Amino acid sequence: MLEVTGLVSAYGRVEVLHGVAITVDKGEIVTLVGANGAGKTTLLRCISGVQPMRAGTIRFDGQPIERMPAHRRVGLGLAQVPEGRHVFGPVSVEDNLRLGAYTRSDRDIDADLEKIYDLFPILKEKRLLHAAGLSGGQQQMLAMGRAMMSRPRLLLLDEPSMGLAPVIVEQIFGVIRKLAAEGVTILLVEQNAFAALSMADRGYVVETGRIAFTGSGKDLLVDPRVREAYLGL
Repeated sequence: MLEVTGLVSAYGRVEVLHGVAITVDKGEIVTLVGANGAGKTTLLRCISGVQPMRAGTIRFDGQPIERMPAHRRVGLGLAQVPEGRHVFGPVSVEDNLRLGAYTRSDRDIDADLEKIYDLFPILKEKRLLHAAGLSGGQQQMLAMGRAMMSRPRLLLLDEPSMGLAPVIVEQIFGVIRKLAAEGVTILLVEQNAFAALSMADRGYVVETGRIAFTGSGKDLLVDPRVREAYLGL
């Protein structure tokens, strides 16, 4: 579904990604793990189209999209839940969700809204409140729900557990597993490497803007390099 080759990206003169190559197959959960500043978020931002690239190709379902603006990528079925959530604070919860469907013109938006409320019942309870008044965990649910309203085939998740209480983290990971079971392909960046690799089909370890090594989630969990550097074992 997704093929990234030779991706180079920079902030000003500082090159952050140095020829990165990854693939994501349809129906997979693929996770990116690595230290802060390794380039994981930059990679997701390049894929979604909000971070410029200096070189490389990105193919989505075989179609080159590296020159395509971000909103057109959403229309193809690619959506990102950004690090830090970035909900529209002054706008109601329900309007945030409806904004996620801005590329759509079909009649199923209301039905999809109810599906999001089934996934996250607290959002229905607070649907008329401003998003700024939600807790961090509720805002994360809202950001995920907003992305799902675009009906993505590939969902990019950037640090969904960041700053959340353990009980909320478990709920978020439960939803990720449910979405995957329903056929949504997921590319996940997550500091909780153990949890991410435990549910991933495959993983990539990113070190200073390069792919250091890759393997199945299970293999990386028992790899001594990963265990020492990222799992604290």
